[in-house]
Amino acid sequence: MRKKIVAGNWKMNTDLKEGMELAKAVEKLEQEKQSDALVIIAPPYTHLSRVNDLIDGVKLGAQNCASEESGAYTGEIAPDMLVSVGVEYVIIGHSERRSFYHEDDALLNKKTKIALSKGLKPIFCCGEVLEEREGGKLYDVIREQLSVGLAGLSKEDMSKIVIAYEPVWAIGTGVVATPDQAQEMHKFIRDLLVELFDKQVAEDMTILYGGSCKPSNASEIFANPDVDGGLIGGAALKAEDFLAIVNAY
Repeated sequence: MRKKIVAGNWKMNTDLKEGMELAKAVEKLEQEKQSDALVIIAPPYTHLSRVNDLIDGVKLGAQNCASEESGAYTGEIAPDMLVSVGVEYVIIGHSERRSFYHEDDALLNKKTKIALSKGLKPIFCCGEVLEEREGGKLYDVIREQLSVGLAGLSKEDMSKIVIAYEPVWAIGTGVVATPDQAQEMHKFIRDLLVELFDKQVAEDMTILYGGSCKPSNASEIFANPDVDGGLIGGAALKAEDFLAIVNAY
Protein backbone atom coordinates (compact mmCIF):
# COMPACT_ATOMS: atom_id res chain seq x y z
CA MET A 1 0.00 0.00 0.00
CA ARG A 2 1.29 3.45 -0.92
CA LYS A 3 2.49 5.68 1.89
CA LYS A 4 0.18 8.59 2.69
CA ILE A 5 2.12 11.81 3.32
CA VAL A 6 1.26 15.37 4.30
CA ALA A 7 4.33 17.63 4.06
CA GLY A 8 4.45 21.25 5.21
CA ASN A 9 6.67 23.63 3.25
CA TRP A 10 7.20 26.70 5.43
CA LYS A 11 9.01 28.54 2.62
CA MET A 12 10.69 31.81 3.77
CA ASN A 13 8.51 32.25 6.85
CA THR A 14 9.04 32.33 10.63
CA ASP A 15 12.08 33.44 12.58
CA LEU A 16 13.79 30.85 14.78
CA LYS A 17 11.60 31.44 17.83
CA GLU A 18 8.41 31.29 15.78
CA GLY A 19 9.63 28.21 13.95
CA MET A 20 10.42 26.35 17.14
CA GLU A 21 7.00 27.19 18.55
CA LEU A 22 5.32 25.99 15.37
CA ALA A 23 7.35 22.78 15.33
CA LYS A 24 6.42 22.04 18.94
CA ALA A 25 2.76 22.64 18.18
CA VAL A 26 2.82 20.37 15.13
CA GLU A 27 4.61 17.63 17.08
CA LYS A 28 2.08 17.85 19.92
CA LEU A 29 -0.91 17.67 17.58
CA GLU A 30 0.73 14.94 15.50
CA GLN A 31 0.68 12.70 18.56
CA GLU A 32 -3.11 13.19 18.63
CA LYS A 33 -3.75 12.77 14.90
CA GLN A 34 -6.56 10.57 13.70
CA SER A 35 -4.95 9.32 10.50
CA ASP A 36 -1.94 7.20 9.64
CA ALA A 37 -0.46 9.77 7.25
CA LEU A 38 3.26 10.46 7.62
CA VAL A 39 3.82 14.09 8.64
CA ILE A 40 6.83 16.05 7.33
CA ILE A 41 7.78 19.67 7.98
CA ALA A 42 10.32 21.64 5.95
CA PRO A 43 11.41 24.76 7.88
CA PRO A 44 13.99 27.30 6.67
CA TYR A 45 17.61 26.13 6.80
CA THR A 46 18.34 28.25 9.88
CA HIS A 47 15.81 26.27 11.93
CA LEU A 48 16.64 22.71 10.97
CA SER A 49 19.03 21.71 13.75
CA ARG A 50 16.92 23.21 16.55
CA VAL A 51 13.65 21.89 15.14
CA ASN A 52 15.13 18.40 14.86
CA ASP A 53 15.59 18.40 18.64
CA LEU A 54 11.89 19.16 19.13
CA ILE A 55 10.25 16.52 16.97
CA ASP A 56 9.93 12.77 17.16
CA GLY A 57 6.91 11.49 15.25
CA VAL A 58 7.16 14.30 12.72
CA LYS A 59 9.84 13.91 10.03
CA LEU A 60 12.23 16.69 9.07
CA GLY A 61 12.58 17.96 5.53
CA ALA A 62 14.58 20.70 3.79
CA GLN A 63 13.29 23.03 1.11
CA ASN A 64 16.19 22.60 -1.29
CA CYS A 65 19.76 21.31 -1.56
CA ALA A 66 22.85 22.00 -3.62
CA SER A 67 23.80 19.99 -6.70
CA GLU A 68 27.39 19.62 -5.50
CA GLU A 69 28.94 17.80 -2.53
CA SER A 70 31.12 20.67 -1.27
CA GLY A 71 33.38 23.47 -2.43
CA ALA A 72 33.31 27.11 -3.45
CA TYR A 73 29.54 27.53 -3.75
CA THR A 74 28.77 30.49 -1.52
CA GLY A 75 25.31 30.36 0.01
CA GLU A 76 24.58 26.76 -0.98
CA ILE A 77 23.73 23.92 1.42
CA ALA A 78 25.16 20.48 0.62
CA PRO A 79 23.15 17.28 1.11
CA ASP A 80 25.65 16.01 3.70
CA MET A 81 25.04 19.16 5.74
CA LEU A 82 21.32 18.43 5.76
CA VAL A 83 21.86 14.83 6.83
CA SER A 84 24.15 15.98 9.66
CA VAL A 85 21.29 17.92 11.29
CA GLY A 86 18.70 15.18 10.99
CA VAL A 87 17.01 15.93 7.67
CA GLU A 88 15.39 12.90 5.99
CA TYR A 89 13.46 14.50 3.11
CA VAL A 90 14.35 17.27 0.68
CA ILE A 91 12.08 19.20 -1.69
CA ILE A 92 13.58 19.37 -5.17
CA GLY A 93 12.24 21.37 -8.11
CA HIS A 94 9.56 23.39 -6.35
CA SER A 95 7.86 25.72 -8.81
CA GLU A 96 9.37 28.73 -7.05
CA ARG A 97 12.87 27.31 -7.53
CA ARG A 98 12.09 26.67 -11.19
CA SER A 99 10.60 30.10 -11.88
CA PHE A 100 12.50 32.49 -9.58
CA TYR A 101 15.92 30.81 -9.72
CA HIS A 102 15.68 29.25 -13.18
CA GLU A 103 16.45 25.70 -12.07
CA ASP A 104 16.00 23.47 -15.11
CA ASP A 105 15.24 19.77 -15.35
CA ALA A 106 18.87 18.78 -15.91
CA LEU A 107 19.98 20.57 -12.73
CA LEU A 108 17.11 19.04 -10.77
CA ASN A 109 18.13 15.61 -12.02
CA LYS A 110 21.63 16.24 -10.68
CA LYS A 111 20.23 17.40 -7.33
CA THR A 112 18.01 14.33 -7.10
CA LYS A 113 20.89 11.97 -7.74
CA ILE A 114 23.22 13.57 -5.20
CA ALA A 115 20.46 13.73 -2.60
CA LEU A 116 19.76 10.02 -3.06
CA SER A 117 23.46 9.20 -2.87
CA LYS A 118 23.60 10.85 0.57
CA GLY A 119 20.57 9.00 1.91
CA LEU A 120 18.01 11.78 1.53
CA LYS A 121 14.51 11.12 0.18
CA PRO A 122 13.59 13.64 -2.53
CA ILE A 123 10.14 15.14 -2.86
CA PHE A 124 10.36 15.86 -6.58
CA CYS A 125 8.01 18.59 -7.79
CA CYS A 126 6.47 19.02 -11.21
CA GLY A 127 3.69 21.23 -12.56
CA GLU A 128 2.46 23.55 -15.27
CA VAL A 129 1.77 27.28 -15.32
CA LEU A 130 -1.56 28.74 -16.42
CA GLU A 131 -0.42 29.54 -19.97
CA GLU A 132 0.74 25.96 -20.46
CA ARG A 133 -2.54 24.56 -19.18
CA GLU A 134 -4.67 26.90 -21.27
CA GLY A 135 -2.47 26.20 -24.30
CA GLY A 136 -3.05 22.46 -24.01
CA LYS A 137 0.60 21.79 -23.18
CA LEU A 138 0.07 20.60 -19.60
CA TYR A 139 0.80 16.94 -20.29
CA ASP A 140 3.83 17.71 -22.44
CA VAL A 141 5.26 19.87 -19.64
CA ILE A 142 4.84 17.18 -16.99
CA ARG A 143 6.25 14.51 -19.30
CA GLU A 144 9.36 16.61 -19.95
CA GLN A 145 9.88 17.52 -16.30
CA LEU A 146 9.66 13.91 -15.11
CA SER A 147 11.43 12.29 -18.07
CA VAL A 148 14.48 14.54 -17.66
CA GLY A 149 14.29 15.08 -13.90
CA LEU A 150 14.14 11.36 -13.13
CA ALA A 151 16.43 10.21 -15.95
CA GLY A 152 19.03 7.59 -15.04
CA LEU A 153 17.36 6.56 -11.79
CA SER A 154 16.91 2.92 -10.89
CA LYS A 155 13.76 1.26 -9.61
CA GLU A 156 15.43 1.16 -6.20
CA ASP A 157 16.05 4.91 -6.42
CA MET A 158 12.41 5.45 -7.27
CA SER A 159 11.31 3.59 -4.15
CA LYS A 160 12.89 6.43 -2.12
CA ILE A 161 11.27 9.28 -4.05
CA VAL A 162 7.98 11.10 -3.56
CA ILE A 163 6.45 13.09 -6.44
CA ALA A 164 4.50 16.29 -5.82
CA TYR A 165 2.23 17.69 -8.52
CA GLU A 166 1.96 21.47 -8.30
CA PRO A 167 -0.59 23.19 -10.51
CA VAL A 168 1.46 26.39 -10.49
CA TRP A 169 -1.60 28.42 -11.45
CA ALA A 170 -3.15 27.40 -8.11
CA ILE A 171 -0.26 28.24 -5.77
CA GLY A 172 -0.84 31.31 -3.66
CA THR A 173 -3.65 32.46 -5.94
CA GLY A 174 -6.58 31.13 -3.97
CA VAL A 175 -7.54 29.12 -7.05
CA VAL A 176 -7.62 25.39 -6.43
CA ALA A 177 -7.67 22.60 -8.96
CA THR A 178 -10.94 20.73 -8.82
CA PRO A 179 -10.78 17.19 -7.43
CA ASP A 180 -11.31 15.94 -10.99
CA GLN A 181 -8.42 18.04 -12.30
CA ALA A 182 -6.16 16.79 -9.51
CA GLN A 183 -7.08 13.16 -10.15
CA GLU A 184 -6.66 13.56 -13.90
CA MET A 185 -3.07 14.77 -13.58
CA HIS A 186 -2.12 12.37 -10.80
CA LYS A 187 -3.34 9.48 -12.95
CA PHE A 188 -1.36 10.83 -15.91
CA ILE A 189 1.77 10.91 -13.75
CA ARG A 190 1.19 7.36 -12.54
CA ASP A 191 0.64 6.14 -16.11
CA LEU A 192 3.79 7.97 -17.20
CA LEU A 193 5.79 6.17 -14.50
CA VAL A 194 4.69 2.88 -16.07
CA GLU A 195 6.24 4.07 -19.34
CA LEU A 196 9.43 5.41 -17.75
CA PHE A 197 9.94 2.55 -15.27
CA ASP A 198 7.33 -0.16 -14.76
CA LYS A 199 3.94 -0.87 -13.26
CA GLN A 200 5.31 -1.66 -9.82
CA VAL A 201 7.15 1.65 -9.55
CA ALA A 202 3.97 3.43 -10.61
CA GLU A 203 1.74 1.59 -8.17
CA ASP A 204 4.12 2.15 -5.26
CA MET A 205 4.77 5.85 -5.91
CA THR A 206 3.36 8.37 -3.46
CA ILE A 207 2.08 11.35 -5.45
CA LEU A 208 1.19 14.48 -3.50
CA TYR A 209 -1.08 17.35 -4.53
CA GLY A 210 0.56 20.74 -4.04
CA GLY A 211 -1.82 23.52 -4.94
CA SER A 212 -3.55 25.58 -2.24
CA CYS A 213 -4.76 22.60 -0.26
CA LYS A 214 -6.52 23.60 2.97
CA PRO A 215 -8.77 22.06 5.64
CA SER A 216 -11.93 22.92 3.70
CA ASN A 217 -10.96 21.03 0.53
CA ALA A 218 -8.44 18.41 1.66
CA SER A 219 -10.92 15.56 2.19
CA GLU A 220 -12.38 15.93 -1.29
CA ILE A 221 -8.95 16.09 -2.94
CA PHE A 222 -7.51 13.20 -0.92
CA ALA A 223 -10.51 11.03 -1.78
CA ASN A 224 -9.14 10.62 -5.31
CA PRO A 225 -7.59 7.18 -5.89
CA ASP A 226 -4.30 8.54 -7.26
CA VAL A 227 -3.80 11.37 -4.73
CA ASP A 228 -1.70 10.18 -1.81
CA GLY A 229 -1.45 13.35 0.25
CA GLY A 230 -0.38 16.95 -0.01
CA LEU A 231 2.57 19.32 -0.14
CA ILE A 232 1.14 22.17 1.90
CA GLY A 233 2.26 25.81 1.82
CA GLY A 234 0.32 28.55 3.61
CA ALA A 235 -1.85 26.21 5.68
CA ALA A 236 1.31 24.59 7.10
CA LEU A 237 2.07 27.78 9.04
CA LYS A 238 -0.84 27.18 11.42
CA ALA A 239 -0.52 23.93 13.35
CA GLU A 240 -4.26 23.42 13.72
CA ASP A 241 -4.92 23.93 9.99
CA PHE A 242 -2.03 21.69 9.05
CA LEU A 243 -3.17 18.87 11.29
CA ALA A 244 -6.74 19.28 10.07
CA ILE A 245 -5.38 18.49 6.60
CA VAL A 246 -3.51 15.48 8.00
CA ASN A 247 -6.76 14.28 9.57
CA ALA A 248 -8.57 14.66 6.26
CA TYR A 249 -7.66 11.01 5.74
